[in-house]
Amino acid sequence: MSIKNKKQFGVWMDGQHATIVGRENGDGEFVILGHAKNEGVGSNSNENKAHNLEKTVQSKFFKEITSYMQNVDEIHVTGTGTAQEQFIKFLSETPHYKNTVAKESTSNKMDDNKLISYIAEQYN
Repeated sequence: MSIKNKKQFGVWMDGQHATIVGRENGDGEFVILGHAKNEGVGSNSNENKAHNLEKTVQSKFFKEITSYMQNVDEIHVTGTGTAQEQFIKFLSETPHYKNTVAKESTSNKMDDNKLISYIAEQYN
């Protein structure tokens, strides 16, 4: 499979926000496909319920991110904190994405144009 035909994506994320980058029409230039937001959880006096709710909200966040990416061959996930590691683990545990080649790096928040350039560099 040539590099041009691979479905390549990039995601910048932290625990609250994600920006998804992919190729226009599958083989064009990289563009912003969308943004996802983690609504977070409110306070809960029951620790077990709070933990379960946090996992549910996180899973919803990750599913919202993947809704922008179909038939992923390669993905580069970057951002701050541990969210990218958790997202890569989520992908590896999801049958539809288990064969996806995932790479990660750490980077500070960047504007959309810088993110597009950064992701394009990862695949050149």
